[in-house]
Amino acid sequence: MSNQEIAILNVGGSKFTTWVSTLRRFPESRLARMLNGNDHEFRLVNGQFFVDRDGTLFNYILDFLRTLQLSLPTDFSDYQRLQREADFYELHSLADLLSQENLLKPRPEILEVRFLLQETQAFFRVFGSCSNTIEELAGQVTMFTEQSLRQNWNNNPFPSQKLLTPLPLERPSHHDLVFQCGTDYSAGDQLVTRYVSIKPDDRKLINGTNVLGLLADTLLREGFRLVSTRTVSTEEKVECYSFERMKRPEALFLTANQSPESTGGAQMKLTPVHKQK
Repeated sequence: MSNQEIAILNVGGSKFTTWVSTLRRFPESRLARMLNGNDHEFRLVNGQFFVDRDGTLFNYILDFLRTLQLSLPTDFSDYQRLQREADFYELHSLADLLSQENLLKPRPEILEVRFLLQETQAFFRVFGSCSNTIEELAGQVTMFTEQSLRQNWNNNPFPSQKLLTPLPLERPSHHDLVFQCGTDYSAGDQLVTRYVSIKPDDRKLINGTNVLGLLADTLLREGFRLVSTRTVSTEEKVECYSFERMKRPEALFLTANQSPESTGGAQMKLTPVHKQK
C-alpha cells in the first residue's frame, strides 16, 4: 500500500481511519507488517484490518503514532494494560516509555495564598510550586488604582466616576506574586483606592474578603482543592490557605537523530515535558 493511501482498522469493534504512513511510523512494528500482509494476527475483512484487541487503548496507540507524544488523561491508571498493548504491536519505544511510571504518574502541585487584613487595606501574596501556574494567574489578576484629594472626597461623598488605572503586580520571583486592594492615604492628603479584578469575572472589588473568596473560587475551578488553613503570624494575623492539585506531565515525546522510517534505524530518546518548574 502507498503511504498516501488511507487505512481503516477495526480494533475490537472500534473503527479507526488513518494514513498508511502513520502506521508505518515504526517499520519494525506489527502495524507496519500488517500493511504488507505479513502478520496473520490481522485479518482483512471488507477492506478493514481487523484485530481482536482493546479498541479504547488503541486510541492512545494511534495518537502516539501520529504525534510521537504520549498524552494521557489526568485520571488514567491502566499503565500496565497500555504497555501490554504496546508490546503486542511491537512498539518498543512506547513500551519502554510506559515502563517508566515515575515519569507518567501525576505529581502534586502546591499553591499557598497568604492574606493580611489591615484596617482598610488587604494584602495578598501567592506562592506556587509551578511557575507556569503563577504566570497564568498573574495574567488573570489585574489591580487598578484611583486617586482623589482628601478635601474633594470629604466635600463630595458621591464623586463622579473616574478612570481606573491598571497597576502592575509585584513579582518577587517566578514562583510568587503580590497584590493588594482597599484604601489608604499617601502623601498626607491623597486618598488612594485599589481594586482587584480576577478573570473571567469582570467585577472590580475593593473589599479584601470578597477578593479572597473570588480567588479561592478561581483556584477551585482550576482543579485545586483547599487542604489546610492556618495563621502564620499571630501579631499581624496573616492567614495562610494551602491548595493542592495533581498534575501529570504535559506530554512525553520522542526525539530522534533520524526519521523513524529510515532504514538505518533511529536513535530514540524519551523526553518528558512537565508543566511544573
